[in-house]
Amino acid sequence: MVRLLGRSDARPARRPRGLRARRTPESTLGGRSLAAQVFVLQVVIVLLLVVAAVVALVLQVRHDSTQEARNRSLAVAETFANSPGIVAALRSPDPTAVLQPRAEAAREASEVDFIVVMNTDGVRYTHPKPDRIGKKFVGTLQPAQAGGTVVEEVDGTIGRLVQAVVPVKDADGKVVGLVSAGITTDRVGGNADRQLPLVLATAAAALALATGGTALVSRRLLRQTHGLGPREMTRMYEHHDAVLHAVREGVIIVGGEGDLLLANDEAHRLLDLPADAERRKVFDLGLDAGTAELLASGRVVTDEVHLVGERLLAINQRTTDVAGGPAGSVATLRDSTELRALSGRAEAARERLDMLYAAGVGIGTSLDVTRTAEELAELAVPRFADFAAVDLFDAVLEGEEPDSRATLRRTAMSGIRKGAPLYAVGEKIRFVESAPQARTLAEGRPVLEARLAESPGWRAQDLERTEQAVEFGIHSLITVPVRAGALVLGVVSFWRSERPEPFDPEEVVLAEELVARAAVSIDNARRFTREHGMAVTLQRSLLPRTLPEQGALDIAYRYLPAQAGVGGDWFDVLPLSGARVALVVGDVVGHGLHAAATMGRLRTAVHNFSALDLAPEELLGLLDELVARIDQDETADGIAAPVAGATCLYAIYDPVSRRCIVARAGHPPPALVHPDGRVEFPDVPAGLPLGLGGLPFETTELELAEGSRLVLYTDGLVEDRRQDIDTGLERLRDALERTNTSPEETCQAVLESLLPARPNDDIALIVARTRALGAEQVAEWDVPVDPAAVGEVRAAVARQLARWELEDLSFTTELILSELVTNAIRYGAPPVRVRLLRDRTLICEVSDSSNTSPHLRYAAMTDEGGRGLFLVAQLTDRWGTRYTPGGKVIWAEQPLP
Repeated sequence: MVRLLGRSDARPARRPRGLRARRTPESTLGGRSLAAQVFVLQVVIVLLLVVAAVVALVLQVRHDSTQEARNRSLAVAETFANSPGIVAALRSPDPTAVLQPRAEAAREASEVDFIVVMNTDGVRYTHPKPDRIGKKFVGTLQPAQAGGTVVEEVDGTIGRLVQAVVPVKDADGKVVGLVSAGITTDRVGGNADRQLPLVLATAAAALALATGGTALVSRRLLRQTHGLGPREMTRMYEHHDAVLHAVREGVIIVGGEGDLLLANDEAHRLLDLPADAERRKVFDLGLDAGTAELLASGRVVTDEVHLVGERLLAINQRTTDVAGGPAGSVATLRDSTELRALSGRAEAARERLDMLYAAGVGIGTSLDVTRTAEELAELAVPRFADFAAVDLFDAVLEGEEPDSRATLRRTAMSGIRKGAPLYAVGEKIRFVESAPQARTLAEGRPVLEARLAESPGWRAQDLERTEQAVEFGIHSLITVPVRAGALVLGVVSFWRSERPEPFDPEEVVLAEELVARAAVSIDNARRFTREHGMAVTLQRSLLPRTLPEQGALDIAYRYLPAQAGVGGDWFDVLPLSGARVALVVGDVVGHGLHAAATMGRLRTAVHNFSALDLAPEELLGLLDELVARIDQDETADGIAAPVAGATCLYAIYDPVSRRCIVARAGHPPPALVHPDGRVEFPDVPAGLPLGLGGLPFETTELELAEGSRLVLYTDGLVEDRRQDIDTGLERLRDALERTNTSPEETCQAVLESLLPARPNDDIALIVARTRALGAEQVAEWDVPVDPAAVGEVRAAVARQLARWELEDLSFTTELILSELVTNAIRYGAPPVRVRLLRDRTLICEVSDSSNTSPHLRYAAMTDEGGRGLFLVAQLTDRWGTRYTPGGKVIWAEQPLP
């Protein structure tokens, strides 16, 4: 039974883990819990009660049997001794004959075991066993012989019996004989033996009922005690009582009716409860209305603060009727008065750390001195001060090292409200020696003026202005130098007006740390400003300042350096022979002086290569080799970095044929706007960026109608971190489709549509509208390979110049063409052609199919030839040779009158 109970109760019992883990063998009795022990004890008690009842019954029956035997034996003996004729029978000659039958009859009638009649000496006259007659009676006879009676228990021949001996008296009272009657106890107790099984059965039933009831009680007790043993429960309640009254939190248990069931010592102290508070209504304990209402309501709260006396108590309350528990609530009380003060100081420290962190990430977001100063002032207000101002030396704003003797300029100002009587942004300030700012600059340390109304040194700066500041409410000041190493770049002033308490020394430390972090960013911005200015100066010196004169294209351009640093974007317009014009745009990856210097080298190289009148693909090939050599030179000493990447697009436009040959090395493709406004991006093979080498560049030939606009640009216009190049090209297409105007207006419209607020990369943009040389401006002749043909050419040229009204140039032109045509016939190869172009200059061209190149030289006095090209060079502004796929062209230009 006990084993079954333990097994069935072990499953539902939710014993706390900590208590279960702390159970030890000595804490239980035979491994049983308190419920099991109670069950065993109750069963044992019931068994003892049943045994005691049976024993008592048996003893009672035996006692009653003995008493009944005494009473019956005495009654039978007295009755027989006083029966009529007993005295006569004793005096008869044969008492046995007379008395034996009567005694046996009386014995059977009275249901005793024997009736013995004796003489006064104790000799038997009668006995149930005749062989005992005449023998001495066994028992006590003296009292009876004296006239009394005797009742005694003896072990007789028939077993344990009770016998009574009474005298037989005659009429004179003389004892004439004795009568004894006896009965065995077994005979009297036979009924008790018959009742004992019923008694035992009843006791067994009672035991079963008691055991069942005990099992039910034990099961409930097992649930309530969670299977704990007595020692565990004792220890648990001892610990519970110790913890309850030793814990530094008040604990209060309130019943469902609002009665205070339990309050530990801390709760008594915190709430100032009376000693007899338990079992009283919460509202009768003298608590304030809010706290009493909360405790009586039983509502769930977490860290709800109540003012009880002079204490701030944080109250947590939960209900106890969860999972079938009793109705009511339990509340814990925590004195948070000191914690609030400590948390206030911790919160202030946290806010200061947070402000310093914000300074680390929020100051210096741009490499601009003014913007960095503004970020410092904006961060300080209103988190630290009500007004903040940053005053820097003018040299710092220009990127130079400051001069401590120079005046300061208010660079940034921030305040919680407008109208403060302080110096405005942009004003120049010279502080007097007694002013806190001047002392800060001179000593290089912060200065605290806790009460400005009592500071004569501060008032001496400007009596009227400082008086207005005091009336405005400004009452406390901290000045901190902006230090960058040994340099003092300026001073920062923090004012307080709204908060009544003045600045304290701890806040001076915070202000110094805040300005120190900002000073690093300001100095970095100053250094960048200097480097940026130098790089811009270098870059602008390397870029074309004005466009060269030419008649093939109407050109407008824009160049915008990046806000974050100067890059390597560049462009150029290069007049070529034959009225042609070369357009070039390039980009060197990176920023700073190195990129600008590399860009200058590439632009110079393009100028030199274009002088050779090379085809676009040949020129890009030479640039590719140049960049590779630059990389080798830069990395030879292991200090400088190679060119990270360079791109270039080179285009040559011929106004006579209206053809444009384009090649590009990793550069974005050009945009072409047709005269009808249609925009396309010609398919020009991209090629590899410059410096990679290994593959030749390819060209694309475009035929452009007059009035077409060719748009060249760098990737900064169409690509940045927020959009890819495809999106940028579509935006460029939309911008170009909306403009059908001059190149200047096209540049403006494109930048308005695509230019980001703060460009991260340089932007170079060229818009070139094409012109064409009409047939009336071009004259061509085929020349036979015959020296006599020179005269005919001279005559034809003279007539053409007359039609162009350029007769003043006839002599020199005929002389030039005579020399060039003669050289072509003598040293060249057919076919020979002559072409005159009337543009902004008069251009003479002689072409043949030979690749031999003429050279200018000084002829000796005795030489018959060698002076022709010398004369050409003297009579023209420019002359040269360009090679074509079919030979060469020798050209010369003369200015128009």
